Amino acid sequence: MVVGETLRNRYRVLSLLGQGGFSETYLAEDLDLPLHPKCVVKYLKPKSPDPEILSLARRMFNTEAKVLQRLGDNHPQIPTLYAFYEQKGEFFLVQEFVDGHDLMDELIPGQGLAEPVVVEMVRDILEVLAFVHSQNIIHRDIKPRNIMRRHADRKIVLIDFGAVKEVGSLTLDAQGNTAFTVAIGTPTYMPSEQANGKPRLSSDV
Repeated sequence: MVVGETLRNRYRVLSLLGQGGFSETYLAEDLDLPLHPKCVVKYLKPKSPDPEILSLARRMFNTEAKVLQRLGDNHPQIPTLYAFYEQKGEFFLVQEFVDGHDLMDELIPGQGLAEPVVVEMVRDILEVLAFVHSQNIIHRDIKPRNIMRRHADRKIVLIDFGAVKEVGSLTLDAQGNTAFTVAIGTPTYMPSEQANGKPRLSSDV
């Protein structure tokens, strides 16, 4: 995927927002709507082209996309899922663009935050997580970069759910069995049970 490309004759790619081992995230605009509103396109490419891997990745992708749709449709602080599709063995998610900044911009080394500010921030994050966990979903990559503050209302928005990333990390082991190449999450924020492949709801806290 390249800047300037138009996906499905609808979503024109504007810029790269970020990338990881198995995915890339782009800012795009929706050409089907009058004002060409911005959206986010997440592109995932499975590590292995093996047909068995692609089949499993497809099932996982469809399952996780439906989870994201359910979460986004039922909570204002989780991005809405607009579309998800597969094209030539590659997978795409189109989500609501959150106009805001991530919490890394608020956590400045050497500068503390006032207690009321911290209490309000933590409460807002926990309220969103409580909803996610009530759906029996584990985010698996809670960190400042994945917590946005929306400019319009200053509310916290939770982005980049980790489960979808598993689609890209699928491969075959030496015995021909499907396996994940990495534990999903960010090592410096990941609890031990998650690093060992056994995340729980409490792993997000």
